[in-house]
Amino acid sequence: MTGSEVPPSFRLAYVPGVTPTKWVRIWNERLPGIPLALVAVSAAEAPGLLRDGGADAGFVRLPVDRTDLSAIPLYTETTVVVVPKDHLVAAVDEVSAEDLADEIVLHPLDDTLDWETLPGRPANARPDTTADAVELVAAGVGLLVVPQSLARLHHRRDLTYRPVLDAPESRVALSWPEDETTDLVEDFIGIVRGRTVNSSRGRPTPPQPKRERADTGGARRKQAAGQSTGTSAGNSPRKPAGKNPRSGSGGPKGGAQGGSKGGRRGKPGRRS
Repeated sequence: MTGSEVPPSFRLAYVPGVTPTKWVRIWNERLPGIPLALVAVSAAEAPGLLRDGGADAGFVRLPVDRTDLSAIPLYTETTVVVVPKDHLVAAVDEVSAEDLADEIVLHPLDDTLDWETLPGRPANARPDTTADAVELVAAGVGLLVVPQSLARLHHRRDLTYRPVLDAPESRVALSWPEDETTDLVEDFIGIVRGRTVNSSRGRPTPPQPKRERADTGGARRKQAAGQSTGTSAGNSPRKPAGKNPRSGSGGPKGGAQGGSKGGRRGKPGRRS
């Protein structure tokens, strides 16, 4: 490798709430010679980071403009409301948006939910981030509706959350620049989709050579050539010396056995 060559690497962006640990572990097992660097980015900034070449691929929240970005939807998150543990909502298993009509519901500037109509009553000002909104919930200022992964990310002992049945949901996708679908991007797509290392669309390293079936045929031809010595076409091959098989005295004693006595299968054990 010359001084101008740069060793290959893979940069993976991820938005808050996404945990890429499992996929990174599989990458390191399959491609130990290619380091994977994680790039934390906000949900709003993730598409721009991919377009500007700041990452090779990334976990984003939909929707994204697919004019120049490819995206594979991966999963949809449950939407929850974050409340203090002594709040009335904490006493039920789930709520609807209508149940929050009399509550102050915070709407941070980095909200990832595509609301048509916001639930509850608006606060005097919008918090800058979801983290700021969680602090306000803990202070008793209002409630917060977010994807469940963000509620877990900003977990506090004095807060809890409950599912909101009719709220919009957040979808997470793997995205990358459409014109930069490199071999490494294909490798990571395969990992995320659960392909094995030997799948048809994977790139096993190193490739295993196929067995040539001609070897067996060659051995047979050599054996046939050795047996055909002294035998003319249309004549039977020379019989081995010994007793005439038609006399019956040269055959094996007793009938042919269908199988060994020790080869019987036992009955499968009964399931407990």
